[in-house]
Amino acid sequence: MNFIRTGSKESKAHFRKPLKSREIECNFVGSFYEVEQIPDDYLPQIAFAGRSNVGKSSLLNKLVGQKKMAKVSSTPGKTRSINFFSVNKRFYFVDLPGYGYAKVSKTERESWGKLIEKYLTASKQLAGMVLLIDARRDPTEEDLMLTEWLEKRKLPVIIALTKADKLGRGDLNNKVRAIQKEFNVEVIPFSILSGIGKNEILRAITNLVQTQS
Repeated sequence: MNFIRTGSKESKAHFRKPLKSREIECNFVGSFYEVEQIPDDYLPQIAFAGRSNVGKSSLLNKLVGQKKMAKVSSTPGKTRSINFFSVNKRFYFVDLPGYGYAKVSKTERESWGKLIEKYLTASKQLAGMVLLIDARRDPTEEDLMLTEWLEKRKLPVIIALTKADKLGRGDLNNKVRAIQKEFNVEVIPFSILSGIGKNEILRAITNLVQTQS
């Protein structure tokens, strides 16, 4: 494949404008169960993480304008691998296993946690993370631990507050302020139904990739 080398004039020019769904060509690269298997190249990676059933696959599909790019399952906790998607052959979306699903064994949950931690530790091209939190729920201990871990390693985080349409405007604004105060990062309300937040998330991702380039 003929990639544009990150850091080149052509690459930087490509990232000056925020991404738009209609301009995105996104292709599935592969599912990986061991960190040693993941792509090892110079392209930036944007990871997506969150609790099981937070709407991660739906958000990914909405961002790229495809209905079935990331599989949406009715069974929470089904994603057990690290899934890579090539975006315009210039960077990757990395779909991490959902965490916190109580109906799988403790051993299995620990296995997913170790896989996520190994990836975050090993990836040299990780440009940042989009952390998904359900607007109707309070942040979990796992959410807090993950953001603290990333902060120590100076990796930027964007919080996508999913299912924002389930709250009224006043409650949603209060939730955004509370999450911003607790995590001290950018918080973007998102709804798969109305599409609010999609452009803002793509703009934030563009900035992360440009910083890494």
